[in-house]
Order: sequence, then structure tokens, then C-alpha cells
Amino acid sequence: MPCIEINDLTKDFGDGKGLFNLNLKIEKGEVFGFVGTNGAGKTTTIRHIMGFLKPDSGSVTVQGLDCWADSAKIKKLIGYIPGEIAFPDAPTGSEFLKRQAELLGLQDMSYAERMIQKLQLDPSAHLKRMSKGMKQKTAIVAAFMADPEILILDEPTTGLDPLMRAEFVDILQEEKKRGKTIFMSSHMFEEVEHTCDKVALIKEGKLIAVKPTVEVKHNENKVYKLEFLQQEDYKRFLSEPFQITEKRENQNQVLIEIHDRDIQMLFRTLRGYSVKFISEKKFTLADYFNGLYEEESAHA
Repeated sequence: MPCIEINDLTKDFGDGKGLFNLNLKIEKGEVFGFVGTNGAGKTTTIRHIMGFLKPDSGSVTVQGLDCWADSAKIKKLIGYIPGEIAFPDAPTGSEFLKRQAELLGLQDMSYAERMIQKLQLDPSAHLKRMSKGMKQKTAIVAAFMADPEILILDEPTTGLDPLMRAEFVDILQEEKKRGKTIFMSSHMFEEVEHTCDKVALIKEGKLIAVKPTVEVKHNENKVYKLEFLQQEDYKRFLSEPFQITEKRENQNQVLIEIHDRDIQMLFRTLRGYSVKFISEKKFTLADYFNGLYEEESAHA
């Protein structure tokens, strides 16, 4: 049984807003990324998983429990970072975390203390006067402090500086090694690429694709940038049977797209040329999903 299962989930807010026949399965121990532009439906999906919203049709379950009917039980299993943080009235971060621990029945605060040190958080600061980054760190500690088996994270690095983002990615990788199930929405492809086993793309409430990140990283279609020493070589290469995606005549450069099976043919051909350099342009998750976005827009 999948840890989290979304079956034909529909929530129609009108004017094309909402979720439409969404289907996803997140296995136990899997780190699952959920990407899309603002308004695509990421937060609405997460609110259904948390039991905050009732589906118009379809179902959402966590460990076999219905997210709407069993929402109180589900909340005990999950560490959650909301997309928009609104703290209750507590004088300091420390007091807020203490109250959270009481709600969770948590006696041992050593895990929370470790997280506070990693994130360089000063929890003694006044909660309402904290910067956006400090509030985000406090929310991260609150979500992780009870060491839950499942983490639901809605844009968890919002407001964090690049160093803290890197620290958070390290924390996620540690949690992954410990067998946690993590569902994370983000608009930062690089962050998702470094942490997730699978990634789903959502657009206008509809699922566009689900892809293992390893398949994207080891894409069979490669892009190479070539620069020739002589312009004559550059011009002569243009007539070779390769798919040229960009020409930079002033620099004697071309970009070519080529399948793995044709790489040897390329290198054999280049023996007859004076090449200044050749480099591979790494294919990223952003490239993959941007390509899908363009395809979807063209068919719309």
C-alpha cells in the first residue's frame, strides 16, 4: 500500500482554478517533489493531504486513512510546513516550540535542539518580530521536532538564504537515509533535483508528468557546445548531419543536440576539424519540465 495515495482528486473552485482528476502515489521512504508555477495547485493538493479541504470527488489517503474523515489521526503522523506561516500568539519562538511539544506529547527536546543548531536559529526572539527567514526556520523545527515518519513540506525554503537552503537540503538527505517519506512542493527545480527520488509537474490543476529524477539526469539526448579554431571549420561543420540548435558565428561556436548512440559518430567526424573545445551542457530537471510546459502550451 502506498504511504500517500491520491485517486481522481477533483476540487473545482470555478474559472478553471482547482484540481482536476489528480492521481499520485508516494511510496513509503520515497522523497517526492511536486513542482509547478504559482497557482498550479500545489498548495491545494497539500491541504487535501492534511485534511484541511474536502474533495469534490476522488479520495486522498495517508497510510490507508482517509485524509478528510480521519484528519485528526493523520495530523499525528505528519510533520507539516505550511506555505504561508501564521503563528499563534506566543511571546517567543521558544515558547511557541514548547507549546507545540506539549500538543505533541513530546518530552525529549534533543532532536529539536539539534535542528535549532543546524539552522542557526535564535528561538528566544519575539515571534511576531522575527524576519521571514527566522519564522521559516522556526516552522521547520516545529515540523521536524517530533521526528515524524511523514513530512509534508509546502515551499519549505521560502525566505531562507542560499547557505541555509543548502543546510536544509542536507537535513532532508539525512531524513531520507532514515527512511522518512517526504512530499515537498517547490518552484526551485535545483532543490528538488538534489533531494527527490521522483518529481511530478502540475499545471492548471492537472498532472502533466511524473518522472524519476535519475532518468532526467541520465537523459539519452545530450547537448554539446563546440568551438572551432578556424571560421572555415565552423562553416564546413554546418553541413554535417547533426541537429544544430544554435549558431554563434562570431565565436565559431555551435550547439548540437545528439542521442547517446551517435556520440561516437560525432567524435569520428571531429577528427577532421581543428576544435578549440567541446563541452556537454548538462540536462537539468528545469530543462525537462520547461520543455513539457512548452509542449503543453503549444497544444492548448
